[in-house]
Amino acid sequence: MTIEVKNSVKPVDYLESIEILEKRVDDVLAGKKNELMWILEHNTVYTGGTSSNNKDLIDKNLNIIKTKRGGKYTVHSPGQKIVYFVLNLNKRKKDIRKLINQIEIIIINILKNYKVTSNADKKNIGIWVDDKKIAAIGLRVRKWIAYHGFSLNVSNDLTIYDGIIPCGIKNKDVTSLKNLGINNYNEIDKIISKEFLKIFF
Repeated sequence: MTIEVKNSVKPVDYLESIEILEKRVDDVLAGKKNELMWILEHNTVYTGGTSSNNKDLIDKNLNIIKTKRGGKYTVHSPGQKIVYFVLNLNKRKKDIRKLINQIEIIIINILKNYKVTSNADKKNIGIWVDDKKIAAIGLRVRKWIAYHGFSLNVSNDLTIYDGIIPCGIKNKDVTSLKNLGINNYNEIDKIISKEFLKIFF
């Protein structure tokens, strides 16, 4: 199968990106377009997934965009890499757990390129470094087309998480490559593409 790799240099509006994803899902279902992997960044935006709960909102004045992806509250901002994808599980394995495991492996392998040891957690979805979350995963599946994706904290401002309980997980902090003392991530888009296409070729 052919995966189109797309890379946006300038920040993309969140709602606009979701419209593009939804349209690609329709096109993949209809056999009109290939699967997609899209690396981008968003300007600061708070989103709530299908299981978001108001009790996880510390700052009740935040503007939250409701989204159809799974998961709870999160925030996207400059310096955080967003990796959206549209994958046709009708032509792959119809196994959501396996798909999540594959995404976890991709993120762990991306971080290995920076000599960062990370792990998945069966109880708390996402990727963790020393009990601090560095990557979040949010998926939606429609007619066995899996889409949305994952976010990886690279150099984003971590204080903007203060207004929410990220992903509804209390008493756990977030981190980033920059926070871990890594300041050279110029090649990160290439590394993300390489590790993604190793798993989903």
